[in-house]
Amino acid sequence: MPTPTPEPSLSLDPPAATDPREIEVSVATDVDDESGEVVVTVTSHADDRIDEVVLRWSTELDARLFLRPFVPTAERIADGGPPLRQEWTKWVVGPGERGEPAGTTSLGYGPLLAGATLTIPLDATRLEPGPVAFDLQLLAGEGLLTLTDGGEAELRVEVP
Repeated sequence: MPTPTPEPSLSLDPPAATDPREIEVSVATDVDDESGEVVVTVTSHADDRIDEVVLRWSTELDARLFLRPFVPTAERIADGGPPLRQEWTKWVVGPGERGEPAGTTSLGYGPLLAGATLTIPLDATRLEPGPVAFDLQLLAGEGLLTLTDGGEAELRVEVP
């Protein structure tokens, strides 16, 4: 299957700040014609705790592939239902009050302790058929984290 052609609207400009703490990251996609899951696995190689790991992508992705940190259920949204338990620390469509840029979605998780691994499952709903490729940044606050090979923690994710 050919690699999806990157769409400029699904690319991100790098943030101004970087964070020297090193992480290892992998992304697994399992999305059929309608829905599925994108799983991001982050392992810290830093000597200290990362208070919050932020995943960031272009908000324009929502028109093709909508990502969210939970699967909606009637029980979850019902009045008087069980208390809302969430794994994420923030879910912001920018611009946000903590510097999240316009045109981006920022989803925070944490903390990530030194040497620990965080597995982040994202529910995915396909809104347009066909492959899609998008940038995914991993930040600490507004600083782009560093990969163990010295590169910036920005990946191109491809969903066939």
